[in-house]
Amino acid sequence: MSNFIEIDHVDKIFPLPNGDRYIALKNIDIKIKQGEFISLIGHSGCGKSTLLNIVAGLTQATHGGVILEGREVTEPGPDRMVVFQNYSLLPWLTVRQNIALAVNRVMRHFPEKERRDIVNHNINLVGLKHAANKRPGQLSGGMKQRVAIARALAIRPKVLLLDEPFGALDALTRGNLQTKLMEIVQKNDVTCIMVTHDVDEALLLSDRVVMLTTGPEAHIGQILEVPIPRPRERLEVVNHPSYYGLRNEMVYFLNQQKRSKKVGRIPEIAISHNGLEKVNLNLGFIALTDCAPLIIAKELGFFAEEGLEEVTLSREPSWKEIAKGVAEGRLDGAQMVAGMPLSMTIGAGGKIPTPIITALVLSRNGNAITLSKKFLEMGVTNLKDLKTAIAATPDKVHTFGMVHPASMHNLLLRYWLASGEVDPDEDVGLTMISPPQMVASLKAGNIEGYCVGEPWNSRAVYEDLGYVIATSLDIWAGHPEKVLGVREDWVEKYPQTHIALVKALLKACEYCDDRRNREEMVDLIRKPEYVGCSPAYIRPGLIDTYNRGTGKPEYLPRFNQFYVENTNCPGRVEGLWILTQLARWGYTPFPRNWVEILERVRRPDLYGEACRALGWPDIEPDRQNLQLFDKMVFNPDDPVGYLKRLSICRDFQISEILLDQPTKL
Repeated sequence: MSNFIEIDHVDKIFPLPNGDRYIALKNIDIKIKQGEFISLIGHSGCGKSTLLNIVAGLTQATHGGVILEGREVTEPGPDRMVVFQNYSLLPWLTVRQNIALAVNRVMRHFPEKERRDIVNHNINLVGLKHAANKRPGQLSGGMKQRVAIARALAIRPKVLLLDEPFGALDALTRGNLQTKLMEIVQKNDVTCIMVTHDVDEALLLSDRVVMLTTGPEAHIGQILEVPIPRPRERLEVVNHPSYYGLRNEMVYFLNQQKRSKKVGRIPEIAISHNGLEKVNLNLGFIALTDCAPLIIAKELGFFAEEGLEEVTLSREPSWKEIAKGVAEGRLDGAQMVAGMPLSMTIGAGGKIPTPIITALVLSRNGNAITLSKKFLEMGVTNLKDLKTAIAATPDKVHTFGMVHPASMHNLLLRYWLASGEVDPDEDVGLTMISPPQMVASLKAGNIEGYCVGEPWNSRAVYEDLGYVIATSLDIWAGHPEKVLGVREDWVEKYPQTHIALVKALLKACEYCDDRRNREEMVDLIRKPEYVGCSPAYIRPGLIDTYNRGTGKPEYLPRFNQFYVENTNCPGRVEGLWILTQLARWGYTPFPRNWVEILERVRRPDLYGEACRALGWPDIEPDRQNLQLFDKMVFNPDDPVGYLKRLSICRDFQISEILLDQPTKL
């Protein structure tokens, strides 16, 4: 069935009297089938009614829009009727006259008798025949709401929009009207969108429940499918085996949002002459090709343009030292592997939790799995061959290198091995090695392969020590690779400095993805204080064709990706996938409060603030399913179900992970 309604990347921004803007809704994207009943739920002020009014055409979206049956909604129309909580009846008209007013207006071309029949039919539909000639002042609240529903249905709308229609009614009346509404919409195949605060009402009536986060920049936090068959009876719904699990999920989501933390601002910090709280920064990086944005931002003056007067780039020996340097405050921020902000925040591996924010993805792709040349001599050219080679030597421990447990190198290597039925903990051994030490470890025979970023794969190929059996493009094209990581309390203390830092690095990322600049990039990052190696190792995949060491080099224009295709926004769906993998391999329980954690760590709102300050679009990635090379679907609304479908997986727990605050800097 095709989509009947498309709420297409809707933003709603309200101007404030002081000239600022309030972003009420951000990147709302929902597709609705004909006859579907959708509930919007969330705390007061999250923009539920605003979104309903946008669908109704009563309010215009600032960005994005609503499509109904292939046509854009630009104004109110009889194909969409709204039922408000306050009934909105004319007090001097009877029940019949209130309904007839709408019918006569919309269906004035119908014969009078037919219009009269329509009015009577809808009065009977809601059980108000006995009160047809009474005025609103003579009716109870429940009866008034029946009139409002009858008036909405009488003009035969395609969509019924309900804004807390039963919120002011007593429990018995509300229950009776909910039952009546279910009967009516199912019989007439009406598409419904309802705003509610009542989780039981949402479960009773809905096919899907869309849960919105708290504002500002409210967005879809989770969508729950309600797998309870129709027609529904209240008692059958309550007794359905899924009912209490779904109800608990909704209540838990709302509780997460109640305690959700937005980074605050501390006004007493001294501000420099250029409007920043801190202008001298120490940023960490690792000697890899994709550290380029930090190098470019410093060497070409992008940091200075944003008021960051002195930025020191500290080349760190390992990702472990990066994490330690940021956690202890020696580093103001750093280039981090994609999963590090999440793993540090939740205390993966038994570490002390340190809340980390990432408002910027610095790069995507760029990794490869390199094997020792001896495997190629054994005829190993794919994962199936590797499994056979490993099985042929059961008494030998095959050890492979990765750079950090929370790195995409580790998670993609494990995913790749497991997809070929090679258990990365039972069938082989993985050991943590700093990227610059990979080639030496391979040459010494300490490892038989590794997953790392460039230039350390190309160097092994160039020196005839190894060959690339798979690039990360082969496993997950477009995966997040490196991110900017800063402590949450650092951002609270230096909010304007943080935005300036993100802006400077955004400029650098854009520069890095202009291929006309790549020659200059190589000349800069090859310097001894940065990557410090021959351009011959840096150029493959960045400028030149990529040589796997197995045949003809190939052109991979997206091998290193810094800016294009919405590289830089820290999407929450990919962050959630990382959380599933950390749980899959036993580094941490899967957090029941994953929505709260993603809200704290991955910050599209701060990314958007920096983009808007540059005059750039602040587009977020679509909230949609992910698929890696094996085509297994990751649904962001069912991460636990995804974990349970994985054939090779450690026993994992699901538990709430409390986000304690570290000592303030």
